[in-house]
Order: sequence, then C-alpha cells, then structure tokens
Amino acid sequence: MTCRKAVVFLLILHHNLLGLSDILKRQSSDVSLVGFQRIDFLPEAPEEKKLVEVPVVITAVENRLGGAIAAINSISSNTQSTVTFYIVTMNDTKEHLRTWISESKLKNVKYKILDFDPQVLEGKIRADERVKPLTFARFYLPDLIPGVEKVIYLDDDVIVQGDIVELYKTPIKVGHAAAFSEDCDSVTSKYLVRGAGSQYNYIGYFDYKKETIRKLGMKASTCSFNPGVFVANLTEWRRQNITRQLEKWMELDVEEELYSKTLAGSITAPPLLIVFYKMHSSIDPMWHVRHLGSSTGKRYSFQFVNAARLLHWNGHFKPWGRAASYSEIWEKWYVPDPTGKFSIIRRHTEAEREK
Repeated sequence: MTCRKAVVFLLILHHNLLGLSDILKRQSSDVSLVGFQRIDFLPEAPEEKKLVEVPVVITAVENRLGGAIAAINSISSNTQSTVTFYIVTMNDTKEHLRTWISESKLKNVKYKILDFDPQVLEGKIRADERVKPLTFARFYLPDLIPGVEKVIYLDDDVIVQGDIVELYKTPIKVGHAAAFSEDCDSVTSKYLVRGAGSQYNYIGYFDYKKETIRKLGMKASTCSFNPGVFVANLTEWRRQNITRQLEKWMELDVEEELYSKTLAGSITAPPLLIVFYKMHSSIDPMWHVRHLGSSTGKRYSFQFVNAARLLHWNGHFKPWGRAASYSEIWEKWYVPDPTGKFSIIRRHTEAEREK
C-alpha cells in the first residue's frame, strides 16, 4: 500500500514538473519576442563635424603689407577650420613678411610664401602703364598652387568678419571656373561712385568703338563684377585654360587699346570680364561688401557694415591711410609691425609729427 502511494506521488510530481516546464518555455518565448527582440541594426553615432581646410591666396606688396596682415588676422580669428594662406609676393618683401608673422600673434598661422615672377607679364602690359605686377597674380592661380582644386582669392584691402568656410563653400555651377559678386547686386547698386564712369556695367570698362570688342557680342549694359574677391574651381580653370585666355586679352589690349580710358576699376578687371562673360557663378553679396575705399564718407550704416561678412576697401582711400571710412573696424584686426617699417597713417599722427 505504501509502495502504491509512493508511485502515485511520483506520477503526480512528474506531471506537475512537465506542466511547469511548458509554462517556463512559453514565458521564455514571450520574453524573447517582446522584451529582448533581436536588433538588426544599431543607430549610427552622430559624426563629428569635420573641419574644412581652406586655401586662401592673397598678395603682399611692401608698402601695403599691413593690409595683408590685417586680412590674415581677421580670417584666422573668425574660423575654427584650418586655413592655409598662400601669400604671393616679390623678393624685397619676403623677409619682412616672415618676421612680421613669426614675431607677432600670427606665429601659429599656416602659410606659404610664393614668389611671383614679373617676367610672365612681358608683352602683356604697356610700358607706360603704372602697374604693380602682383595685381596680375590672380590670373596665374593654377601655376602658383598646382596641387589645389578650389581656392579663395582676396585682395589685401579686405577684412573678413564671418567664417571663411562659408565663402569657400560657395556653390560653383558645372562648367564655371569661378564665382564673383556682381556689381548690380542689391547691396552695391544703391550707391553710385562719382567720377568712375558706369561703375556697374561693361560699358564702363570697354571701348565699344573697337571692332574687336563689338565682335564679342557683349551687351554694354551687362552687369560687371569685382575681381578683388572670388572663389575659383581650379580644376575647371585648368580645363578651360583660363590663364591663357586672360593673357590673350592682355596682349590684344597692348596692340589695340581695347579698354576704356576711364576705367571703373583696376586694369585686371577687363580681361576677367571678357573671359567670364555670362560664365561665372555668384557670391552672396554680404560676402563682398565693397566700395568702402571709394570716398571718405560713410556710404553704409554701421549696423550694415557690422553685419557684413567681408568688407572691401577698394578705391583710393585705404583703411591704413589718413582719410578712410570705417578705419576703426579695420584697425581692430591690424597687428603692429614688430620691425617698425609699416605704420598706420592717421590725421592725429601727422599732427603729432608736426609739433
């Protein structure tokens, strides 16, 4: 009897254990389906923001060297990205430039000094023209920086108040070798420059009586652009052989005097205006607020000038001179010359000298 009860007990226990096993299997199955579902992908961790390396070409003339220094300081101070400055100069300025950079707050700036050979201009400019050879350095960008595909070119009389990466990222359309800021944009077209001809149109740059100019089919009313600030696609520049095209129009001007006698800008502008006629992209107007050097008056409000991303003192009155507009803004970025060779000219400075 006792043996029978033991057998019955064992059967009941076995049955209960089987039931418990089924319950645990079901629970385990439910948990794997709901609580611990298999993940087929993991969300990507946010990528760190990659800093762009920006190549900038700027010229450095001895008697304007403070301008290039201020421009470099303003650019490097307003970006977290690496900027490589390709400073184009002549033999007599190299050592002065190196000393100024190495013995000032700019000592950590990444730069390379490039020597411009004025011999390349032989036969391309008239002997009677008072021209600084470095003015034409912008025509030879692919030769100066052969390994660079995209670059910013800047005149030495500019100050950058924004992040230079924004300008570098200016979209350049397929088939275009450069982007310029047109003179008819909403910012500059409101202001006329007296005594400079038709400042904003092609007629201000060319002698339309010349057959060579008429054959080009360029409308005299076409809006011009300022070549003091531009972004270049050097791959496309090389493909189209832009440099040789520019040289051709320099040589033709020597032979035929094609350009206006009342040039509305530097003599570098006409060849660029011909070669890039309706074949250039556009820069945001706030990245080239210009004509600050065309007069001593205040043509823009201080609020507007402070909001501008880039300021250009093109014209006769430079910000390191005695009568420039908004010179106090430029002076914020000026780095004193450790050699003492260059100094800012101000009215009060001259008055002190006379005493």
